[in-house]
Amino acid sequence: MTPFNPDEVIRKLTTRLKMRHLVLLLQIEQHGSLTRVAEHMATSQPAVTNALAELESMFDVPLFERSVRGMTPTPLGAVVLARARGLIHDLGHLVQEMEAVAAGHAAHLHIGVIPFVSGQMLSGAISRTLPQGRQITATIHEGQGPALLRQLRDHTLDIVVGWATPSVELSNIDFEVLYHQQPRLIASRRLAARLGRSRLEWNRLADLDWILGTPGSPIREQVADIFLRAGLAPPTPSVQSDSSKLIGEMIVASDRAVSILPADIADELVRIAGAAIVPYSFDWTLPPISLFTRSDGLRRNVDALFAAALREAYTKGARPAF
Repeated sequence: MTPFNPDEVIRKLTTRLKMRHLVLLLQIEQHGSLTRVAEHMATSQPAVTNALAELESMFDVPLFERSVRGMTPTPLGAVVLARARGLIHDLGHLVQEMEAVAAGHAAHLHIGVIPFVSGQMLSGAISRTLPQGRQITATIHEGQGPALLRQLRDHTLDIVVGWATPSVELSNIDFEVLYHQQPRLIASRRLAARLGRSRLEWNRLADLDWILGTPGSPIREQVADIFLRAGLAPPTPSVQSDSSKLIGEMIVASDRAVSILPADIADELVRIAGAAIVPYSFDWTLPPISLFTRSDGLRRNVDALFAAALREAYTKGARPAF
């Protein structure tokens, strides 16, 4: 086996690598067959085969294993594919940034957020990010934490705001705790007024219609833990959703519906949906809201400015429990 020569590989890549090679890599990963890749790219199979051979000659190693089941990345091929995805996404981001600057803005950010992040604080941070006195534009990608962090690694996203849990994979990821959320019990105004006239009784609450997050979500598990520590079986939800907007609409539409949500989200549902907060106090160990960034690669000034604005917004927005 020929010894790996980093300087020679870099020389070949800088003089011969083209964007079409990266697109080809991703197409092979997706389709697993050079025949299907050729059909998808409207070219011949020999042309695809030659392009792959040219690419593998630049790296001096095979990037895919051929078998009757198709083509699968070699360990080194998986490394190259990960970087190829990042480069392709960076190219798309470059075009969006050029579009933003041409329209008079400073830059464009791709921000990943979990469902239970305060939109008011997030929008405030975006509006206060002003490189060279000009505002940024942003695309908000909402999803669950693990999927968002995968997108952060492959450069689909620039920043992620979500929960830092023990199960989070943090390879090549830096994170910073922004603040700890506090719990609020929300209900319709009439039900909240009725519940607020008496002390907290979990037996009585268990009989109401609960609107809860989807199974396995941190909020769903936290609510279940609260009931278990009170010696009661967790309530069976009447509706399961990770959409705070839908939860708010379901709450205000029923005088039997309740939910436990982070305080910043509950405050937004009071303001936007007309829900009400019941002034109960109880334990809460939800993972902290954190800011995630890539630990390697390009560090733009706009990313640091947005992080500072977000940090300031959460510091001002976080409030103590009742």
